[in-house]
Amino acid sequence: MRAHPKEGLERAKLWAQQGGGFYADHCVAMALFALRDYAAAADRFQTLATAMMGMPTVERAQALDQAGQAWLDAERPDRAKAAFDAALQLNGENADLLIDRSEAYAALKQYWDALDDLNRAIDLAPDRADAYIYRGAVYRHLDTPDLAMQDVQHGLSLAPDSPTGLLERGILRQLKGDIAGAREDWQRVEKLAPDSPAQKAAAMELAKLSEKDAKPAPATPPEPGKPKS
Repeated sequence: MRAHPKEGLERAKLWAQQGGGFYADHCVAMALFALRDYAAAADRFQTLATAMMGMPTVERAQALDQAGQAWLDAERPDRAKAAFDAALQLNGENADLLIDRSEAYAALKQYWDALDDLNRAIDLAPDRADAYIYRGAVYRHLDTPDLAMQDVQHGLSLAPDSPTGLLERGILRQLKGDIAGAREDWQRVEKLAPDSPAQKAAAMELAKLSEKDAKPAPATPPEPGKPKS
């Protein structure tokens, strides 16, 4: 389905029409997501979660989590947060769900709420590199760059090739004036994760650095009492 999502969508729809039930409907939602029709995929996942009343709560929470992720990709963090809220009501002690909801909070600029979720996630799963990296990004938005760098560095110690971690460390290095270090991190992102959101963000940052490098240095004004040459 991932290689040929359009064909996968048609097969899944036919299967659903033939009585494939939950699994066919889930395949339809996955195919829509693969086709980047994120809003339609999110609606499908939420419909599935509603239809799963008799199924285990963990599975219903997973469908809601998938809906939330699709809403994030559809740039609807408000809808994403609502889906994650519902998922956490079913499975509250779940680090994955807390990390996902923290992304929605961050997209809504509710950084203190994002921090609370990430603190809980780290308590539940202290070896999750992504939780530390995301918390570092939140600390950056809360204007605490030292705590941000501490978390991102720890996350990268757990996952040295994390594109998200390298992207974030590059941003923090740039803020501290370490342009060479920032460039190195962003170039690694480009090599590690081509065509990913992290790579696109890194490419934008590298382009900004190139623009600055290309600008001529401002002319130095003559010293007082000396004629202009």
